[in-house]
Amino acid sequence: MGLSIKEKISYGLGAVGKDMVYMLSASYILYYYQDILGVKAWIMGVILMAARVFDAFNDPIMGVLVAKTKTKWGKFRPWLFIGTALNAVILFLMFSAPPTLSGNGLVAYAAITYILWGVTYTMMDIPYWSMIPAFTKAGKEREGLSTLARSCAGVGSAIILVVTMMCVQALGKGNELVGFRWFTLIVAILFFVFITITCVNIKEKSTVDVDAPSVSQMFKALIQNDQAMTVVVAIVLINCSMYITSNLVIYFFKYDFGGADWYKSYTLFNTFGGGIQILSMMLFFPILRKFFNAIKVFYISFGMAVIGYMSLLVITFGNIAGVFVLFIPAFFIFGANGMLSVLTTIFLANTVDYGEIKNNRRDESVIFSMQTFVVKLASGVAALVVSICLSILNLSSSANETDKAVEIAKSAAFGLRFTMAVVPIVGLAVAILVFKSRYVLNDEKMKSITDELKREK
Repeated sequence: MGLSIKEKISYGLGAVGKDMVYMLSASYILYYYQDILGVKAWIMGVILMAARVFDAFNDPIMGVLVAKTKTKWGKFRPWLFIGTALNAVILFLMFSAPPTLSGNGLVAYAAITYILWGVTYTMMDIPYWSMIPAFTKAGKEREGLSTLARSCAGVGSAIILVVTMMCVQALGKGNELVGFRWFTLIVAILFFVFITITCVNIKEKSTVDVDAPSVSQMFKALIQNDQAMTVVVAIVLINCSMYITSNLVIYFFKYDFGGADWYKSYTLFNTFGGGIQILSMMLFFPILRKFFNAIKVFYISFGMAVIGYMSLLVITFGNIAGVFVLFIPAFFIFGANGMLSVLTTIFLANTVDYGEIKNNRRDESVIFSMQTFVVKLASGVAALVVSICLSILNLSSSANETDKAVEIAKSAAFGLRFTMAVVPIVGLAVAILVFKSRYVLNDEKMKSITDELKREK
């Protein structure tokens, strides 16, 4: 029996809530502490990157813990529920820095809350994605749910990109510090409600009777699964490229595009881009998939991203007549990002079956712990690059200046535009070279793997 509508909606809602909190952290934590609270950009960059180094040890261990879990509710749902509850609380604290803190105290608060947020996010993200192979069949059912989940995740991300600054301005009545606190509380509550619905309505339909791997066995299995490693390297490079742009866009609109109502243009840009990202997951990808295999769609998406970044570069160095002309690069970049998110999840899920054939182990949690880690690693690397850019360009503000038009030097504008458009192209170029030379799990290969697994069972 296939998945019910109730199961699909429940799982999709979890993705919406999950990626709402992730996008809030990934896109606005640097802005919140650096631009609003005045923490130096390079210090925040170090904190964000150090947290990712910590995750290199935390995420795989979490994958092992999930694999070892045996309860009457299954191995995934207990961690999903507990991790969500803790993460929602930490998220609120992270964007609610006490106004009395300053200097080293504020830096310590930022570091502690951000690291704890990463730990608790891992607690729920790994079991969330690990559930896919456990209650879906390989092939169209799994690909369909992966597409749905990534589409819903895109909705969650898009919601944050679209409404955050408008809500922050409205809730804080011009005070971004207050606005972020109240907005984060709303997001945290929605996150908890959505994941609770997922936990209630999703159950494992099959279990694999294998011993949970030790940490050393896990690393060995990952190294031996060359296809999983290829996919995660591609995910790091793709997401790092995209996050560099998404982190700098707010600075572009505030300091380069300018104007007292810069956040309105920023919101309009993200509204269009978010809509395109959702359409690319729910409409563009399924249409292209009818005519091309997944790998060819992957290459098409890369081409779209490069076209988007090149047009962004040309437009920003030309005379920008208004925000609407920026819709051109937004269409290609957001569209590509949406399809790449779906495809990398599908490719990673396929490596679970591949790993079972090659290593005689079916390690959903281990493989998907890598996705959690590499996505956060990409955001950390991107934040470090962005923080170096901001430090060199000396771009900063304070909460009471957000309603003023800000002018920056031409050299700073040049550096901002260059980092936002050119650096991502380089990252994407490396990603496509790695993927093209290493990934072999095309449709024919996956069919043969599926057939072999059926014979063995």
